[in-house]
Amino acid sequence: MTSSTVTSSQSPRPPRPNLAFRRLRGQRSPAEFAAEVRRAAREIGERVSCDARYIGRVEAGEIRCPNYAYERVFLHMFPGRTLTDLGFVPRSQVRGRAARAAADGTFPSRTAGPAAPRTASGEPFDRPFHPSEDHEESDVLRRAFMTRGGATVAAASLGPLGFAFDARAADRPVRRAGTSEVNALEEAVRQIRVLDDQHGADGLYRRAAAPLRAAYALLDAGASRRSLDSRLHSGAGELAISVGWLAHDSGRFDDARSHYAEALATARMSGDAALEAHAFCNMAFLARDAGRPREAIRAAQAAHRAARGLGSHRLLSLIALREAGGWAGLSDRTGCAQALARAQALYERGSEDADPEWMSFYGRAELEGLEAQCWSALGDWTRAARHARRAAQLQKPHFARNTALYTAELADDLARDGRPDEAAAAGMRVLDLLDQVQSSRVHTMLAGTARVLLPHRRAAGVSAFLERHANTPRTV
Repeated sequence: MTSSTVTSSQSPRPPRPNLAFRRLRGQRSPAEFAAEVRRAAREIGERVSCDARYIGRVEAGEIRCPNYAYERVFLHMFPGRTLTDLGFVPRSQVRGRAARAAADGTFPSRTAGPAAPRTASGEPFDRPFHPSEDHEESDVLRRAFMTRGGATVAAASLGPLGFAFDARAADRPVRRAGTSEVNALEEAVRQIRVLDDQHGADGLYRRAAAPLRAAYALLDAGASRRSLDSRLHSGAGELAISVGWLAHDSGRFDDARSHYAEALATARMSGDAALEAHAFCNMAFLARDAGRPREAIRAAQAAHRAARGLGSHRLLSLIALREAGGWAGLSDRTGCAQALARAQALYERGSEDADPEWMSFYGRAELEGLEAQCWSALGDWTRAARHARRAAQLQKPHFARNTALYTAELADDLARDGRPDEAAAAGMRVLDLLDQVQSSRVHTMLAGTARVLLPHRRAAGVSAFLERHANTPRTV
């Protein structure tokens, strides 16, 4: 059953090659041009995971309009040109009927009156829809996995309004995955990360489990060509980690542990060192949050062993921060400080083409935020507040979830450092973000801050914060 708010994205016409973009590439290979795109992104503070395959898809006309990050990069590379000059079509033509209606403030409905956005199965969403969300390709975003011929692939839909799953397809035979399915799987992983950055995990986790089941059904059926097999394994593993992170950030630690272990098993079976490093990195973070600091250290060290040959100093830097969190959990100030120093030194070596795509969130703000958490665990509230403040100031606005997280960390550190008025002001800024961020981690931190501030209700601004916090509904 499909909702009237979701229209088919199948087009009877094949994609039209983007000849204008191809001319701009000139004599450079797709890989060389992709490297130039990544360099241009760094010049303006963007992080895009452009590779030769992405360039090929643009030139083939599969990507008719880039997302907003790529748009900013391309216009920076070719000043004075518009997207149309670069061979792309207007965004309104790509997003389809539902997005055009959203731009007008209305949604199609079978009945009169305003209709709430719905999933592909017809169920209403509890997360507000924001027309400004980045959607790179309307066809892929409306269905993460596709139909081929007369047989239905174990179908999951990752649409502009969220996730849905066609339960009727679950028991049908699954054909081997081809290029279209593998591309869609990789896009599903990217879109989950975008939505998490913007809104947090709580509203996404249940919907993301269905595409994961579909991914492993595809993995079980296998790839149609040997050349696709490693991408299929990597995509399924990365999706498992992404879903695991949504469980982790929404406080479902047992579910997260299971998803991370599934990704690790996939990495081991396929010999994928990059996927193994990612899985261990997240397992270290989870162990720290679950109060198992020694396990966090061991997992971080395992991640380091897997990542040594990958050529990414930024990845090794993040792994060192995961280890630092474990030492902090053991109250080992020396071990923590040494790991933090390694993380800082590795970070300063700069970004590289070998940096994994999933690390787009890892910049100076995240480094400062994770260091703040370490000092907080060690009880050094003044130093923790200093790093948390830097993290909140450095974070780009479109990472709303992380902005809320760093500011919540700041509020808690200030409260415990005996600065209740500053803590209340920071807490108010977090409350301002909760209409667009749904993260159990942020809610839990803010509740802890409120408890610390209770004895200080007469301090400037504290009473107002406590009253507003008490009246803020928690939407999940």
